[in-house]
Amino acid sequence: MWAAAPLLLLLLLLLLARLRRCGAVPLEPAGRAVLITGCDSGFGHLLALRLHRLGFTVFAGCLCPGGEGARRLQREAGAGRLRVLRLDVTRAGDVLAAKEPVLSHLPERGFWGLVNNAGISTFGETGWLSMEKYEKFADVNLLGSIRTTLAFLPLLRKYKGRIVFMSSIIAYFSLGNGIYSMTKAAIERFCDALRLEMKKFGVRVCIIQPGNYARSTKIQPPISAEEIWNELSEEEKAVYNKEYVQERANFFNSILSEGSTNGNEVVDAMVDALTSPAPKARYMVAKLKEKALVFVCALFPTVVIDYFMSYALSK
Repeated sequence: MWAAAPLLLLLLLLLLARLRRCGAVPLEPAGRAVLITGCDSGFGHLLALRLHRLGFTVFAGCLCPGGEGARRLQREAGAGRLRVLRLDVTRAGDVLAAKEPVLSHLPERGFWGLVNNAGISTFGETGWLSMEKYEKFADVNLLGSIRTTLAFLPLLRKYKGRIVFMSSIIAYFSLGNGIYSMTKAAIERFCDALRLEMKKFGVRVCIIQPGNYARSTKIQPPISAEEIWNELSEEEKAVYNKEYVQERANFFNSILSEGSTNGNEVVDAMVDALTSPAPKARYMVAKLKEKALVFVCALFPTVVIDYFMSYALSK
């Protein structure tokens, strides 16, 4: 009987949380501003248009404000509540400069949300990647989100807003993209600390964990074994051969080809994180088999995970 008590308590808490979400009144978007990074394409682009249609004032941060993605945003949204900003999250100057137009055009209900969406991905075993690539990935995927968060935290505290971070189920395991997995795992731990710290200010922190949506974004295009081989150092070429690199590339490309094309599923979760009176701490948007893999990686001993993943990679 006593052994079942923790499980019963957990089920009760989950039920109370569900009832709270069902009975709460949805947020009114009009008069609230949201800043989104990485709006040139992918989830950021879709989210900017969705929030604009809902009535938010949207500041769409784009790496290339004169590029096709930014122009498409302006064409589809029109003039008014959607403004495109130049925002390279790796440049502190860009992040600080973005605050000026945000402060100058804040609507009456103030700054409501920050969506840290900008990110990059690549494929390659540990020794295949240069130190420069590791630094670049850490700068974009991890430090970039921290830069924007620190810059806009005073506004978020003032208006008791929301911070949404783009993570991935890859934070729990790696399938040939360890550098991406590393940055996503790090951002999750940053969010966990920030979420607890911000509760006393009324600021909610949410993490979005998409599964394989490679075909609905441009974050990871198909890879070329020839390009990977040409970039390898002579030391790495002496260890690996072209056939092995080709096998790894084929394996990774097969995974990419299975990705979902419906990016709106992820955008739905991002919108809920911004508008729900009782948002979730984590939104996992993935196929059942992907969720099962996360469950195994989170709960099973490392020796079991290593065996399972090694078997999958060998196939």
